[in-house]
Amino acid sequence: MLIISEATTADFKTIQEIAFQSWPDTYGAILSKEQIEYMLDLFYSEETLSENLNKKGHRFILVHDADICLGFASYEHNYLNKNGTRLHKIYLLPKAQGKGAGKLLIDTIENLARENQSIALSLNVNRSNKALTFYQKMGFTIVSKENIELDFGYLMEDYVMEKQL
Repeated sequence: MLIISEATTADFKTIQEIAFQSWPDTYGAILSKEQIEYMLDLFYSEETLSENLNKKGHRFILVHDADICLGFASYEHNYLNKNGTRLHKIYLLPKAQGKGAGKLLIDTIENLARENQSIALSLNVNRSNKALTFYQKMGFTIVSKENIELDFGYLMEDYVMEKQL
């Protein structure tokens, strides 16, 4: 049975392990190995995770099957001071994909967003990410394109997606 729990700073190592295991599978055909390593270090350092949790208002949740953590998600209510919730991250171990854990994470965040009176749930996804069809099945629609420039000439080419609540 899948169970959701709220993550704390004590879970950062687990979050990092899942990110480092899932990113090569998720982005290996889209991004260079060097860009994946750069982005993992940038987004999943202890310092960044701590800043996201303690200063930026991100919340992290974990999905477990028995004593195994299968994945995590992070979200933020009142994103950009608007009446919406932002799904910042959602990653599952490759072996956990297709078993309902991702749907449970999104359903949980959607319910939390409704409790917060959010009118929409939003996210960014790489335009070539195979998860795009998953998000569409979950009721998200593409509302715009966004290019985000990173250091070293790296570029994030994303769709912005929303689901009205």
